[in-house]
Amino acid sequence: CGFSDEPDAPGLARARAAGIPAHTVARLDHASRSEFERALDRRLQADRVELICLAGFMRILSPEFVHRWVDRILNIHPSLIPAFRGLDTHGRALAAGGRVHGRTVHLLPAEPDAGPIVLQGVVPVLPEDDAAALAARVLEIEHHCYPLALAQLAAGRLRVVGGRVEGASPRLVLHPLLSAS
Repeated sequence: CGFSDEPDAPGLARARAAGIPAHTVARLDHASRSEFERALDRRLQADRVELICLAGFMRILSPEFVHRWVDRILNIHPSLIPAFRGLDTHGRALAAGGRVHGRTVHLLPAEPDAGPIVLQGVVPVLPEDDAAALAARVLEIEHHCYPLALAQLAAGRLRVVGGRVEGASPRLVLHPLLSAS
C-alpha cells in the first residue's frame, strides 16, 4: 500500500497508476500528533502493512509510534550519517568543504536522523557544485540505494544486533563518478 500525510503527494498518484492501493492519513485532519499517529497506525494495521518506508515524510514520529514499529521503519536521510543531521545537509556539506556526500538508508529509531545504518550511497562533491546540483546527485544515488535496502529488509536478510544492522550487502553504493576513478 501507499500512504501519505499529504493528499496531493505525487507518490499516491504513481501508486494508484501502478494498481497499488494508496491512502491519505492527513495530519491536518487531526488535532494533535498523537491523534494523527493513532489514525495512521490503525490504517497501517487494517491494511496489514509489515514495513513502513518513509520518503519525503518531513515529520518526526513519536517514540511511542516508532516503538510499535521497531526495526520495520526504513528511512532515508540526505547525508552520510552521522554527518549533517537535520536540514540543509547539502549546503552544510558544501560549506564544510567535504569531498564526498551522500544518502543514508537506515532503520528509524526514536531519535531523528540516527538509527542502525542499512546502507549508504556516496557521491562526489564537485568544485562547481551548488546545493541544487549536489542534491540532484544525492537523489540519483538514493534511487539506487533505497530499493536495495528495502529488498533486503523485506526478504528478512537484515537483523539489528547491538544497534548495528547485520546482513546488509552491499553496505556502500558508489556514484559512477567515484567508481570510475
